[in-house]
Amino acid sequence: MQKRALGNSNLEVSALGLGCMRMTFGDAPIGTRQEMIEFLHAAVDRGITFFDTAEVYGPFTNEELVGEALEPFGDKVVIATKFGFKHDPKTGPAPGVGLDSRPEQIKRVAEESLKRLRVEAIDLFYQHRPDPNVPIEDVAGAVKDLIQEGKVKHFGLSESDAATIRRAHAVQPVTALQSEYSIWWTPIEDEILPTCEELGIGLVPYSPLGRGYLTGKIDENSTFADNDIRSRNPRFTQEALIANRVVVDLLEQIGANHAATPAQIALAWLLAQKPWIVPIPGSRKLHRLEENIGAVDIELTANDLSEIANAMSQIKVVGNRY
Repeated sequence: MQKRALGNSNLEVSALGLGCMRMTFGDAPIGTRQEMIEFLHAAVDRGITFFDTAEVYGPFTNEELVGEALEPFGDKVVIATKFGFKHDPKTGPAPGVGLDSRPEQIKRVAEESLKRLRVEAIDLFYQHRPDPNVPIEDVAGAVKDLIQEGKVKHFGLSESDAATIRRAHAVQPVTALQSEYSIWWTPIEDEILPTCEELGIGLVPYSPLGRGYLTGKIDENSTFADNDIRSRNPRFTQEALIANRVVVDLLEQIGANHAATPAQIALAWLLAQKPWIVPIPGSRKLHRLEENIGAVDIELTANDLSEIANAMSQIKVVGNRY
């Protein structure tokens, strides 16, 4: 597995990471805990060293799973987790409960995440979403304190705009920005990617396969369980699934030149954008994981990239991302 450094930091990870959320959260069927532990071990065996979780996934159960599974590998793996949601006294944090990035909350979450992840320091600690009620300088300052105390190694942001990134970076250098980015969702290219490049911040794209659509395995006949977020997503209405098929057709066309699947071309496209981009596709099946890993060895030509850019400029993707 190739390695990449996230920006100017000394944080080196596998060129492809693994999003762990759906191992415990979001949609059925979810494998048993033991199956997911074995899957995480298989990922490490295949060279994956970068794993993404959050306290809100579950809540708590995802961090517990990742911590148990990866404890035997020690500092050979890098685990990223997140803070930033309010805690319901009974159910814990949840996206619908609201945001909370107060410094005291950040520090409390860090202590709990350290226990669940079974580590002495959190490798990468992201603010999950910007909190309009807390100045980003206070957020960055709280994480800076945790870094000085040896409880966190690197500071990250998620879904932040360019101005917020700059303000945070001035207080505590930001190692990585996590943001949605894929061949069919590219608004961050205007201001956010140039800001990351200027400041030496790595980019960690989530949903790099368009929540599964860019694999080519979903069509207008696909159905989604009520607890699958795609059942409420505007891009997964029957109309959108039919209209957006042109994107998959493009990926298949480019893939034919590389004996590659649409998913592999979608990931290879991201890897070709910048050397400091590390996508984190989620997976729970070994054959999907191995398919995704295959993308790392695909080198898209300048002609491929030009063809994709020209084609996508003519395609209007139907449906908002949320």
